[in-house]
Amino acid sequence: MLHLVLAVSAFTVAAAVYAVIGLRWWHRARTRRAILAMVAALDLEPYHAAALKSEEAEVAAAELLLAGYLEIDGPGAARLTEAGREHGRTPPAHPLPAALLEAVRRYDPEPVPIGWIDRYDTEYRTRRDAYQRERDALLPPIPRIPRDPKEPGCLLGCCGCTGILLLACFWCVVGVLLLMARPHGVRGWAAAVVAAGCLAALGSAEGAGRAVRARTASEDPLGDRVRAELHPALAALDEPRRLCIRRSADDDRMWRGVMEEDAPDDYVDDDWWDDDSWADAYHYRAADEDDEDDESDGKLLR
Repeated sequence: MLHLVLAVSAFTVAAAVYAVIGLRWWHRARTRRAILAMVAALDLEPYHAAALKSEEAEVAAAELLLAGYLEIDGPGAARLTEAGREHGRTPPAHPLPAALLEAVRRYDPEPVPIGWIDRYDTEYRTRRDAYQRERDALLPPIPRIPRDPKEPGCLLGCCGCTGILLLACFWCVVGVLLLMARPHGVRGWAAAVVAAGCLAALGSAEGAGRAVRARTASEDPLGDRVRAELHPALAALDEPRRLCIRRSADDDRMWRGVMEEDAPDDYVDDDWWDDDSWADAYHYRAADEDDEDDESDGKLLR
C-alpha cells in the first residue's frame, strides 16, 4: 500500500512539474515566432540597419569611396580626391555620407581617420544622432521573451525558490521511503518502479527547463537580423578596400594631423612617431620636411 501511495504521489508531482514546463515551452515558442515574424517584416533602410550595428561611418565612407569623393590608404587615413574638393559638385543624396564628406572637408588637406570623425567631430555626430533618432522613432515596439526573475525580493523568484525547495524535500522523502520499505508482490514492485521513474524524471526537470530556455531564446532578434545583412556599398568593395575602411573606422585614438595643444582632453600620444604607418599615410608631409632639410643643408654648405 505504501508503494502505491508513493507511486501516485510521485506521478502527480512529476506530471504537474512537466505540465508547467510544457506550458512555458508553448508560451515562449509562440512569443518567439511572433517576434521573429515582426522583425522579418520590418522595412529597414540600409543605412539604418548599419547604424543599428554601429557601422554607419564605415558604410558612408564606402559610398564616398565608390563615388570617387574619398580615398583611404592602407593605415586608414582618409583624404579628399579632386572630385571631393569640388564644392559645386552634387553631394551624396543620403544625409550620412553627405555629413561625412563635409567633415572630411573641414580637415582638408590633412588626412584624418574615419573613427576620429565619428568620435570627436561635433557637427558630424549631431547630424548622425539626429538621423538615428528619426529612424528609431519609426521602429515598432518589439516585445522580448520574459526572462527568469533574478532580482532580490522578487515575488516570482521567491515562489520559484520555495517550489524548488519543496520539490527537493519531496524527492528526498519519497526516495528514503522507497529504500527503507521493501515492496511485496507484483503490484508493490510495479508501484516502486513507477515511483522511482517519477523521481528520476523530477531530477531531470531542471535540465528540461534549461533546454526549453535555450531552444526558445531570442535575446536580440533585431540585432541578429542587421548583423546578417551587409550594406550594398560595403558589398561592392573588394576585401582590401573594405579592410582599409574598417581600419580607418577603428582608428579613433588620434588625428595625426592635429597639434598637441589643439588635441582633445583624452588625446594620448603613444609614441606614434615610431609607427611605420605614419610615413605611408603622410608621405607628402615627410617629403616636405625632407625638402626643407635639403635647403637648410645647402645653406650651411654655402
